[in-house]
Amino acid sequence: YMSHRMPEAGGIFVQAESEVAAINMLFGASATGARCMTSSSSPGISLKQEGISYIAGAELPCVIANMQRGGPGLGNIRASQGDYFQATKGGGHGDYHLIVLAPSTCQELWMLTMNAFDYADRFRNPVMILGDGILGQMAEPVEPTPYEPVCELPDKDWILDGCKGREPRVIRTLYLRPAEALAEHNRRLHAKYDKIRQTLPRAEEIAVDDALLVVSAYGTTARIASGAVHEARRRGMKVGLIRPITVWPFPEEPFLRAAEHARQFLVCEMSEGQMIEDVRLACQYRRPVAFYGQGGGWYPTPEKIFERIAVLYEECR
Repeated sequence: YMSHRMPEAGGIFVQAESEVAAINMLFGASATGARCMTSSSSPGISLKQEGISYIAGAELPCVIANMQRGGPGLGNIRASQGDYFQATKGGGHGDYHLIVLAPSTCQELWMLTMNAFDYADRFRNPVMILGDGILGQMAEPVEPTPYEPVCELPDKDWILDGCKGREPRVIRTLYLRPAEALAEHNRRLHAKYDKIRQTLPRAEEIAVDDALLVVSAYGTTARIASGAVHEARRRGMKVGLIRPITVWPFPEEPFLRAAEHARQFLVCEMSEGQMIEDVRLACQYRRPVAFYGQGGGWYPTPEKIFERIAVLYEECR
């Protein structure tokens, strides 16, 4: 689609020779001021990690899509959520963060990708769309809403666009002298990350206000879990759902509020348990956090999640 649609829309589509080449092309394109993105799936994203670290260190805005598949290693080509740590904790070297958005529908893929470019430009930071193989191959109706910026976009007065009549600009990630230069650069990056934490966290909350048991999941798993939550409500159980839309920065506030009245949390993932660590931190260990999930390309069903909900709900009563 992009190979024929991008030229029609005034853009450029490049089929790179490798994942490593693609991420370094992104570095160059962003450095010249272009809005740019790349995409891959799990092992391909691992190959891009060195370049992602360079891009984050150079503060170059761009968008990276990861439609996760089963791992580790070559794994399989079934959907998975095993790359959560890699995406949210910094998969490459050094102290950096990506902004990470986790859509759960094709409509959100459309909307959050537009948002991602705005967030990247606003904060001069790479943004990852963290999907999975189910979402990446799903066909469902999408309303192609027109692009409207979701925030004020700063001038790109740092790009490399020729330097006639002025001092040349420099984009770099190497800081050797003075000795304090790299430490100062890291402090500045983390001041920016603190601002992002205060600004961007987003989550969807369903029936959480009176919930005794709160389920949490993201992406495709959240769609499956929502069916189980609705069934629990239909049966009179006070069960709610918190779906993080940004998984970095993680939306801590809804969990902290829910911990005031909920007696337990249940985290569902298509992995052996990764987001569960952020949920435990978000609710400050005030309530027990149970887990339901599995890695290796395993898919949960609403019925199985409901069975787990029913067992835990008895403990909450």
